[in-house]
Order: sequence, then C-alpha cells, then structure tokens
Amino acid sequence: MKKPNYQNTIAACFTGCVVQAIVNNFAPLLFLTFQKSYGISLARITALVTVNFGVQLAVDMASALFVDRIGYRTAMLLAHGMSTGGLLLLTVLPGLTADPFIGLLAAVIIYAMGGGLLEVLVSPIMEACPTKNKEKAMSLLHSFYCWGHVAVVVLSTLFFTMFGIENWKILARLWAIVPLLNFLAFTRVPLAPILPEGERGLTIGQLAQKKVFWLLALLMLCAGASEQAVSQWASVLAEKGLGVTKTIGDLAGPMFFALMMGLSRMFYGKYGDRIDLRRFMAASGALCAASYLVIALAPWPAVSLLGCGLCGLSVGILWPGTFSIACVSLRGGGTAMFALFALAGDIGCGSGPLLVGTVSGFFDDSLKAGILAALIFPAALLAGLVLLRRGRKA
Repeated sequence: MKKPNYQNTIAACFTGCVVQAIVNNFAPLLFLTFQKSYGISLARITALVTVNFGVQLAVDMASALFVDRIGYRTAMLLAHGMSTGGLLLLTVLPGLTADPFIGLLAAVIIYAMGGGLLEVLVSPIMEACPTKNKEKAMSLLHSFYCWGHVAVVVLSTLFFTMFGIENWKILARLWAIVPLLNFLAFTRVPLAPILPEGERGLTIGQLAQKKVFWLLALLMLCAGASEQAVSQWASVLAEKGLGVTKTIGDLAGPMFFALMMGLSRMFYGKYGDRIDLRRFMAASGALCAASYLVIALAPWPAVSLLGCGLCGLSVGILWPGTFSIACVSLRGGGTAMFALFALAGDIGCGSGPLLVGTVSGFFDDSLKAGILAALIFPAALLAGLVLLRRGRKA
C-alpha cells in the first residue's frame, strides 16, 4: 500500500496561516474607507477589531468541545468556508442592511469564526505530519502568518495605488480566493492521526490537574502579550520615529515588526535542528526585554523604532516554541490542549496592548511608560522557562 504524501498537507497548513493573516489584517486597512463610504463613526468601526478577536476567543474555548466530534477535516473545511464567506459578505452585507455597520459586523463575525478555528486546527494538523524536526516545522509554519501579514499590506497598498481604494470590494473578492482554494485542498490532502490509534486526548479537567499545563499556559499568555504589546503600537512608533503621516506609519511600523518576526521564525525553521529550543526561547525573552528598554529609554525616536524591529525579531519563536514544548511535555494533549493554549495566547494578545494603553493614559499618554510596564510579560516568560527547566531536571 502506497504511503500518504504529506507535503501537500504541510503546504495547505502554511496557506491556512496566510488565511488567518488575511482575515485579521485586511479589514483594518479599510477603516477610513468604511467611515467615509458608510458614514459610520470611527469608534464603531474600530470596535470591529474587538469583535474579531472576541469571537476568536469564544471559538478557541468552544472548539475543545466539538472538533473531535466532527473531525479535523470537517472542522478545517468549516473554517475555510467561513473565512471565504465572511470576506465575500464584507462586500455585500453593508449595502443590504438598514445600518451598514450591522452588515460589516455580521461579515466580521463570520470570518472571525473561521480565523478562530484555524488558530486551533492548523498547529495540531501540522504537528501530526511526519516531519524530521517538529520544532523546526512548527516555527516555519507560524512564519507564514507573518509573510501573509506583509503580503496583505503590500499587495493591498499596490492595488489601491493602481486601481483606487474605491475598488476595495474587488480586492476583497480576490483575497477570498485564497481560503476558497485551500478549502478545496483540504478536501483532498491526507491528514495524519492527531493521536495514535486507540488513544483519546486529555480532557480539560485532566489538563487542569497538571502543573506543567499551567506553566505552559503562562508562557503562551506571555508570548502573545510580549508580541502584541509592541505590535499594536508599532504604527505610532513609526509615525513619531520617521516623522511621517499616519497612513505611512500604519504601513511601516506593523510591516517592519511582522517582517522581523517572520525572519526569526524562518531562521529557526531552517537551523532549529542545531539549536536547543528552550535556550533559544530564553535568549529571545531576554532580547525582548532589552528591546522594550530600547523603545522606552532611547532618546531618539528613530532608535525606538529600531527597538520595535528588534522586538519583532525576539518574539518570533515564543508562540510556536511553546506549542512545540507542550507537544513533548503533555503527550496526548489533543484538541483540548491546542484550544486552551490558543485561548491563553489570545488573552495575552489582548492584555499586552491593554496594559500599555492603560499605563500610558496614567502618564499623560506616554507610550514609553506603557512599554516599560509591559516588561512584566517577557520577565514572567523568562521566570516560567526557569521553572520549566527545574521541573524537567527534577
């Protein structure tokens, strides 16, 4: 009997990360367009970001209860179907509803459900594929989210420059082709068993009884918070550091951060078999703390912007690295483990920017004060890695 070829499965997983990047990063490029076209206040439009990530959090929690019942292939097809549908409905629903904001909101909720499912599903499917070095494969997988982010910004900007931003609906339909094609791919590619035959994944209750689970959940939370605490403010840093308009700042800051993060993940994806993962994560955590100090304390804004890029480089391995450690430390964790770690990471993604913004507000909107306060996240991550190492030795 011919052995399944999982190369197409791996390629489909890489594309799944690109789909995540599309659903998370395309609509924010159109916020001002939505405001002008539909007469919606900017406050209501920016609430779409909160709804997007809020829905993804809810899907993270719920997926542990239903993914194993419906199967990974069905769940993956559902994720890509909702991602495709949401992007297409973004161009239709605002014109059909009495309040265009309701139409936008409904479309965002649909593709956010797809994005949330992808976040839970892609990593275990990739982990199950027979690869020589799973840590390298996981890091390379997550680099494709970064490349997807960069591609969305660059290609969308080129489209708007050439054809005008008023034709954004055409671009949205073009972006919807990516999840549609990957939907078709997942109808055919082989899927390796997530767990050995006859085994069942750990339940949420069983995971909660293991100390290492809580330690790894802390690492996931700190990974998400360390990343987004700077990423979400990168456009402001670029705007001040380069003395450019907000539009260019929105492009330069987040793109610079995503590019450096992608390079970090690609580096480990290529050379990870020669590098101890835990030591690399510890060095990355220390570099992350150093980058925060550069951003907050550098007397020149341009240097603070370089610190932003340094932060992107440092946080690249933290999220996929924690997943890889969890797969070894919690054998048989299954769907519940991946869902709960995705949830912890997303909570971190929300709490990092929230802490920066809240502390900045207390100090007369001093972003540097907020970044200094966020040092707690890489510090906690380093402490967690030390505890993990001690537990491993014991």
